Amino acid sequence: MADISLDTPNDLQDSPLTDKSVSVVIATRDRPELLRRAIKGVLDQEHSDHVEIVLVFDRCEPDTELARDDDECRIVVTTNSHSPGLAGARNSGVKLASNNWIALCDDDDEWLPGKLAAQFEALVAMPEARAACTGVFIHYEGDDTPRIPDPKKMTFEDFLNDRMTEVHPSSWLVHRQTFIDDVGLVDESIPGGYAEDYDFILRTVRFCPLAVAEQPLVRIWWHGASFFFERWKTIDEALTYILAKYPEFQDQPKGLARIKGQQAVAKAAMKDRKGALSTAWETLKLSKTEKRVPVALIIAAGFPANLALKLAHKLGRGI
Repeated sequence: MADISLDTPNDLQDSPLTDKSVSVVIATRDRPELLRRAIKGVLDQEHSDHVEIVLVFDRCEPDTELARDDDECRIVVTTNSHSPGLAGARNSGVKLASNNWIALCDDDDEWLPGKLAAQFEALVAMPEARAACTGVFIHYEGDDTPRIPDPKKMTFEDFLNDRMTEVHPSSWLVHRQTFIDDVGLVDESIPGGYAEDYDFILRTVRFCPLAVAEQPLVRIWWHGASFFFERWKTIDEALTYILAKYPEFQDQPKGLARIKGQQAVAKAAMKDRKGALSTAWETLKLSKTEKRVPVALIIAAGFPANLALKLAHKLGRGI
């Protein structure tokens, strides 16, 4: 019998899937009860390879009692050595991660059983991918709204046109080399750290395909304590930064209108009526159907911005 060569692009010996060890980075700040729920969601995963959790305490005292190192899991407790905030805390954790794959989980979110298993199945089915996400449940005021990414709409251009909140950082799983060397660390220069996750998605899908586990396997808890709840000025400045960083938006009228529509809402919420109306007009010239324009106009006319946000959240969506 002739020898069968195993030297192919999909050969498992050359694949990052030969080592499925995972480091889970959880950045946290003054939310001990929520953090313990997030840790439990990771520990409840049935995963045959090694799992470690890197807890990064940002601008607060670290809880060293959470550290452990046993056969089941290693938990590393550290502080944020980068710029204050979520982006810097994530980078601090990523640099300490020792395993082959890096996952993120916000301290107020919750992995559900089967999350890692489903992601690795999706990666096996798409060997050219170096990152994977899952669907999510958006939990708000007692209700779960499932949001499932469409695997046919995961290109760079797709994400320019639609942020796709169903692709949430708490569901990300990224190959270590891809994260650190190819895509690069989280951008700490974005004003307030807002949209750092969106920026990372754009850079990732520009580099490689994104595998999708089409099940809601992470629960995203939306509540008033979320880092960017109602931080309108930061949102406006961060979106200006994103548009400058990605000139490709200028060739995507739908995506540019979405960003401009968000800025119009933010300006209206800040009581900048003139700026809101001007930005809403710019948005309409790009897309007459951009749904954020009427929201911005209603808020500019006096409708409470926080109530508009709550109504959107009840539908499992943001503004």
